[in-house]
Amino acid sequence: MKEVNKTEIGRRGFLKTAILAGAALTMPAGLNRAAAKMNRVGEDRRTACIRGSRVLGTGAVAFEVSALGFGVMGMTYNRSQHPDKKQCVRLLHEAVDRGVTLFDTAIIYGPLTNENLVGEALSGFRERIAVTTKFGHEVIDGKATGRQDSRPRTIRRYCEESLKRLRLDSLPMFYQHRADPNTPPEEVASTIADLMKEGKVQRWGMCEVSAETIRKAHAICPLTAIQSEYHLMHRLVEENGVLNTCRELGIGFVPYSPINRGFLGGCINEYTVFAPNNDNRQTLPRFQPEAMRANMRIVNILQAFGRTRGMTSAQVALGWLLQKAPWIVPIPGTTKLSHLEENLRATEFTLLPEEWKELENAVEAIPVVGERYNTEQQRQVGF
Repeated sequence: MKEVNKTEIGRRGFLKTAILAGAALTMPAGLNRAAAKMNRVGEDRRTACIRGSRVLGTGAVAFEVSALGFGVMGMTYNRSQHPDKKQCVRLLHEAVDRGVTLFDTAIIYGPLTNENLVGEALSGFRERIAVTTKFGHEVIDGKATGRQDSRPRTIRRYCEESLKRLRLDSLPMFYQHRADPNTPPEEVASTIADLMKEGKVQRWGMCEVSAETIRKAHAICPLTAIQSEYHLMHRLVEENGVLNTCRELGIGFVPYSPINRGFLGGCINEYTVFAPNNDNRQTLPRFQPEAMRANMRIVNILQAFGRTRGMTSAQVALGWLLQKAPWIVPIPGTTKLSHLEENLRATEFTLLPEEWKELENAVEAIPVVGERYNTEQQRQVGF
């Protein structure tokens, strides 16, 4: 067994911390903060906190954030059952207390309900954190139409509405969620540049777009970050030039679904039942029972790799992303304090490059079964 992590805690200590922290989450807010402070006293009760930061983007649009962000989507949208609003608010506050400064939401999540939750929960921390949101999916009367709309007047309207829901005067970063085939990226970038001059938007990014689109947009208004799916089971951005373009142009990269929608954490398998009205995983080819049964071999590799290093498979997945580049900031989401604790501890491990290469080689030897999106969802991706 290799001694590579000076801050490693044993499984017993990890479980003890999670249980104590979980109990604190059910207390009233004042007692919860007191319990959290008490738990940080002593090695066995020390809770996970992020102490380092990373920088997305360069120059005037650089954005210093915590090394891990928090994807809020699953608290209201597309991830089956979730706690009530009070518990979600407490968990978001807990994430702030533990040093998370980057929180990610979008207009389409709900639609609108996720932004409303974030606005209620986090507007009081605006001096300590940053909330990023996204436009692009068309929403009419609170319902998604399945179309994309990034016309200048629509972007402006969405910006104003997001500011109100998030209770902000200026958006720290505004992503184009999906490309609009009828609106050139240069026109989108020009609209954002105007909003930045007006002080309504501070930075901007794009999601799931090609290297060519990134270059066109960046030439008009410098991008801070690109957000795309990226994890050990989906490494397309390494092959299609997106990561290399970000590296060349000094643009940050934010991987969403860094644990593959929970699958790489080992808690989902072929017998998992997804909520029929609030979980898009049941529509994804990769989450069909036969695909999950085959892909579990990849989870087994992560578990075996982590077992000798004191890491869970989720921590292995996040650690692999974190070591790829200092301008990469994953945004795992959760509704559970124990998983927040687990995710944050991923920042504490230090492994050698050859160890990560060993992991990559083992995973690459197993073919991934099932596409990540169905035909309709893949059609919305900009490459």
